[in-house]
Amino acid sequence: MTGQSARTRQGADTIARTRPQLDTRLDTRAIWAIAIPAMLTNVATALIGIGDIWIVGRLGDVAAQGAVDIGARLFAVLFTVMNFLKTGTTGLVAQDGTRSGAAEQATTLLRGLAIGLAIALVLLAMKPVLLAFALHALGAQGDVLVAARTYAEIRYWTAPAVMLNLALVGFLVGQRRMTAVLVFEVTYNLLNVGLGLWFVLDLQWGIAGIGWSSFIAEYAKLALVGLFVFRGDMLRHVRDAVTQRAVLRWAALKPFLSVNRDLFLRTLVLTVALASLTRLSAERGDVVLAANGILYQMFILTALLLDGFENAAQVLNGERFGAKDGRGFAGYVRAILSRGMGMAAIVALGFALFADPLLASFAATPAVAQEASAMAVWLVVIPFAGLAGFVLDGVFVGASWTRGLLLTMLGSVLVFVASLYLTWPIGNHGLWLSFTLFLAVRAGFQLAYLSRRFPQAFPAPR
Repeated sequence: MTGQSARTRQGADTIARTRPQLDTRLDTRAIWAIAIPAMLTNVATALIGIGDIWIVGRLGDVAAQGAVDIGARLFAVLFTVMNFLKTGTTGLVAQDGTRSGAAEQATTLLRGLAIGLAIALVLLAMKPVLLAFALHALGAQGDVLVAARTYAEIRYWTAPAVMLNLALVGFLVGQRRMTAVLVFEVTYNLLNVGLGLWFVLDLQWGIAGIGWSSFIAEYAKLALVGLFVFRGDMLRHVRDAVTQRAVLRWAALKPFLSVNRDLFLRTLVLTVALASLTRLSAERGDVVLAANGILYQMFILTALLLDGFENAAQVLNGERFGAKDGRGFAGYVRAILSRGMGMAAIVALGFALFADPLLASFAATPAVAQEASAMAVWLVVIPFAGLAGFVLDGVFVGASWTRGLLLTMLGSVLVFVASLYLTWPIGNHGLWLSFTLFLAVRAGFQLAYLSRRFPQAFPAPR
């Protein structure tokens, strides 16, 4: 018995030595170390939609500018709704870092890549049906429909690269490798915008040039990120994971799929809600559609900037959750929220001072510029309404509380729908009032859920 006890203690000591160690101090510098590169990365990502609208705006064609907005929303439905591959992978990789280490992180990545490839193949198989349905659902008609179809037919074929990139980038974020992610995203966006300028303005390819620039840039990004990830020890860990066939069996995939199922449904609900803005804008005419398209891209820019704090919450709260550190978990929630609110104030001030010339620079006609300027006040309000929800998204993902994300999203969408109905008579302001209320209510629901779930996840010691 004594020898067996000694062997047991020796085994426990070995596990303790090999388990990843986590600094239990609240390091607020880590928030900025993750958030700032993530902000820059997300702003670079926003350049895709903003750059496309700006380039097409040089053509002076309202229908083409509306078509780019339609196309951007279409791929928000078909591709961005799959962003759960990135967020789910990030949260699980962060938890793996404090529980098991690099080998388990490689296994999580392999599962994300396998699921991403499967989704891409399904999307390609359903292309004839999905593409026609999505364009109709978004209200594309006449010249806008023709231009949007041209763009969408090309970009749709980026599905495999988009899905695999989501898993790869989520893996890098979960490992805190934000500088690498920043380099890849900036390179990708510079290539995309550069090719778009060349194809559209120099080669005169029109809106098809926007589609081809996205196609080339997405596959170039996949090649670069893949070469970066699959090297050294990580390549060895991935090879080891591939040889373990049980890694991709249903029993092993089920927990990963459970997290990502809730994230998928939550993102689908959010994307449909956002797409309704396009449909309702289209019903008010091409000028409102084009103006709201510009405003929507400004919102995306705001959201992606503030989402730097969501990335920080995904990683830091994910690590604390994996380490079962309730005090650190709560401390990071407060610290990230306070710093995020300061950044929201800076963004709002920027829009208050420069919204009119900024919006006018994107408008295809004076009428579009005038309509966008009339709605500019919402760009000042939205950062404050959305910040808490963005951060809490990261907290929930880091803790794998994905069911809570889904439920709070469903509740806020019900409020959004009711508000759209009630505010319809006040015109375009009603659309943006409803959207702002949607963001604020979602954060309220999330805070209520967090207050209930935290004591369950981190019970007080007796």
